[in-house]
Amino acid sequence: MINSPTAARRFGQGLLLGTLSAFGPLSMDMYLPALPALQTALGTTTALAQLTITASLVGMAAGQLVIGPLSDRYGRRLPLQAGLWLFILTSLLIAWVPNIWLLLLLRLVQGIGGAAGQVLSRSIARDLYGGTALTKFLALLMAVNGIFPIISPSIGSLVLMATDWQGIFLLLAAIGLLLSLASWRYLPETLPTTARGHSAGAAFKQMASLVANRRFMTYVIAQGFAYGALFSYISGSPFVFQRYYHLPAFAFALVYALIGLGIIVGTALVNRLVSFTGTRHLLFAGLTGGIGTALFLLLNAVTLDSVVVVVIACFGLQVCFAMVNATATSLGMGVDAAKAGGASALLGLGSNAVAGIFSPLVGLFAATNTLPMSGLILVADGLAFATAWLGRRA
Repeated sequence: MINSPTAARRFGQGLLLGTLSAFGPLSMDMYLPALPALQTALGTTTALAQLTITASLVGMAAGQLVIGPLSDRYGRRLPLQAGLWLFILTSLLIAWVPNIWLLLLLRLVQGIGGAAGQVLSRSIARDLYGGTALTKFLALLMAVNGIFPIISPSIGSLVLMATDWQGIFLLLAAIGLLLSLASWRYLPETLPTTARGHSAGAAFKQMASLVANRRFMTYVIAQGFAYGALFSYISGSPFVFQRYYHLPAFAFALVYALIGLGIIVGTALVNRLVSFTGTRHLLFAGLTGGIGTALFLLLNAVTLDSVVVVVIACFGLQVCFAMVNATATSLGMGVDAAKAGGASALLGLGSNAVAGIFSPLVGLFAATNTLPMSGLILVADGLAFATAWLGRRA
């Protein structure tokens, strides 16, 4: 483990691993502006169109659950390359889907491939760092990751100006190829043979033992509900901003990018404050701020109904989410260094599974105004805070 890296080395590692961890934003945010067009082109419903987000999240959750423990046994490089190539191939196939049902299936498989970048970026970070250094590095990694929700919808909108929604997935395939080449060239194996498990079965048993650890599961569940709040916003925002507030696709992309800056602000706060306040205190600061901002958003939904207030509140939610995400991940990954792959898998499972549950609910409750999105965000943030509070003595 390296606890005192040079600034240049730390930044280079964070840039590559942060990009690898960005399969969620890449495979979802980039085609958010195309969701209404996709719905029309495939002749489907709002709920089914939003379910393409859930399918990807389920795939990412399942993929992490398998890839994480296997990386504790076989190392990080081979599973990473296998996942990247699965992502590339499914992205190419999605560009030619004839109906929503095949799209849902391929999105599931695409999510499994994309899971490799998510789960292994955290595992590699834990191989290299520990303690406060791990929290700071994860904040850097997530700051890099946070750039993609800002630029992805704008890129998607630009692609839509030149072609249809299928072109977005061709671009995703090209990005996957570039990441495969870069990681093969610049990312060495970080888990020595001597630190690996004796068998794949033992690695899965190690991961299972973490489920019985109350302290670890507190971080998993709290982070999962924080992701539920985030994806209530992600899933509902295209319909709220474009259909309810009548913003054109490119204007929506700009607003979405502005709100996404909150993730960079939140991770910067963690990086700056963690040495003074400690990781747990920052976790509760983010959780408390999330509830307060969600209440502000809900109050606006039933009173002013102002699009400006929605933008401000959603920006605040992103700041608070970034704080919770960085600190909960660091605390969870720090529970047992020997089980980094399994710990990363369970953290990913929790976040993607809960996000997958919350994503389609906005559509099921009729995304015709801001109330369903605001209410679901408050519920998710409230459950995140309650989980962390009840488990604080673990």
